[in-house]
Amino acid sequence: MKIIDGTENIKESFPYPVLTIGNFDGVHLGHQAIFRMLIERAREKQGTSIVFTFIPHPLRVLAPERAPKLLTTYKHKFKLIESAGIDIIICANFTKEFANIPAEDFVNDFLCQILGVKEIFIGSNYLFGKGRKGSPDLLKEIGGKCGFTVTVVDEIKINNSVPSSSGIRTLIAKGKVDEASILLGRPYSVEGIVIEGAKRGKNILNMPTANLLTANDLLPKDGVYAVTVEINGKKYGGATNIGFNPTFRDKKFSFETHILDFNGELLGKTLKISFIRRIRDEMKFINAEALAKQLRNDIEHIRNILKSHI
Repeated sequence: MKIIDGTENIKESFPYPVLTIGNFDGVHLGHQAIFRMLIERAREKQGTSIVFTFIPHPLRVLAPERAPKLLTTYKHKFKLIESAGIDIIICANFTKEFANIPAEDFVNDFLCQILGVKEIFIGSNYLFGKGRKGSPDLLKEIGGKCGFTVTVVDEIKINNSVPSSSGIRTLIAKGKVDEASILLGRPYSVEGIVIEGAKRGKNILNMPTANLLTANDLLPKDGVYAVTVEINGKKYGGATNIGFNPTFRDKKFSFETHILDFNGELLGKTLKISFIRRIRDEMKFINAEALAKQLRNDIEHIRNILKSHI
């Protein structure tokens, strides 16, 4: 897959471009359905499947106070799009100037003149351009003049729910990671670098933990989770705690994971944590021994949960 960073860097023409446009945060099952249609059509025409997206998220420019915490970092989003089989990502630099481009000019100038798009696949509720006046109907109108067709992809339903990035964010913020995974088509995951921690896990609880620093905007609700941990391509089970360690009266937020059946040095390494199920709230215990006993019970529970995930 090729990534074109900025519309000004579109320097070549592509055979029979078939395109979709959107933010695609999370690359959930609804997005994946559009990608499959896009790829299939491009293959039929020996053409090129193209995803047109934006950095940063438009609300971070237009209304920062309403900007969502994103499900995926841009790097992770691009990996997910690549794994879907897309040929090209065009990543527009979203600025206030870009936001002021009327939808008609965007379609005519970028999609028609520069890309020479032949077909567009778009979700039924997606709007774009200045004042969000770009709609499937407008695309069809312009397409009739510019020579491209528009396929409006109906919403899909999973267990009577329509996958949406905002809905999935709400589930994760509530700790309902198992429900979110159904709509994502995979467990919700974040990557982090292992940093120096308080070393209580190893020295006090006899359960060493990896303390993670992550670039992800959105972490699940504070609590204890059954997770899988990917280290250098190998998967392990794990117990993750998110919160403030109330037993030790911490005021500093922590995101730490005890990795099952692992013994090795992790400081400075990048781990991928995939959230399988929330086990319980963070709790304050009377002492470290009581906490260690609860953690042993948690780990036994987690081992049972993860039997089908490792």
